[in-house]
Amino acid sequence: MTRIISGRAGSMRLATPAGSGTRPTSDRVREALFSRLEHLEVLIGARVVDLYAGSGALGLEAASRGASTVLLVESDKAAAKVTKQNAGALGIPGITVRHATVQRVLSVGPPEPQTLVFLDPPYELGEDALAADLGALVDQQWLDPEALVVVERSSRSPEPAWPQELELEGERRYGETKIWFAGPRTPDVVA
Repeated sequence: MTRIISGRAGSMRLATPAGSGTRPTSDRVREALFSRLEHLEVLIGARVVDLYAGSGALGLEAASRGASTVLLVESDKAAAKVTKQNAGALGIPGITVRHATVQRVLSVGPPEPQTLVFLDPPYELGEDALAADLGALVDQQWLDPEALVVVERSSRSPEPAWPQELELEGERRYGETKIWFAGPRTPDVVA
């Protein structure tokens, strides 16, 4: 069972796509992740994009905890349908679901820079494809200067290949899951 952990929609059950190849983030991992995000004070009023959304659990959790806008991107038709149903059941304004590939969505800049980005791709997505997604976030100006980028992968995966405009800010391991946190690189101050 996947559910919203906390916030306005706390304890609400989420449907999960059957047979779509999605891999929902466990409640335990989401609880730890969102505890960290609350500690960092990045959720209230956040502009969120959840790439490879699956059921939408990460983006919908952010909405439940105070994000102002959430864009859920899912390419699998069945998964996108479930994501739309979950978003509708949540009943929180500001949530949009896009049935499209991540690459297509990222090829055009956002209406405004995002403050929190989740990338939780299928484990079979190659490292080069993930690096291209991260590069597109920078190249198409998806990121607010204070943005936080969260990448979730198998604990056996290597650290993502960050574009030079992003720098690693931390990582956590939860059993078979590893999460990396990155943000825009602070320009060097020249005296």
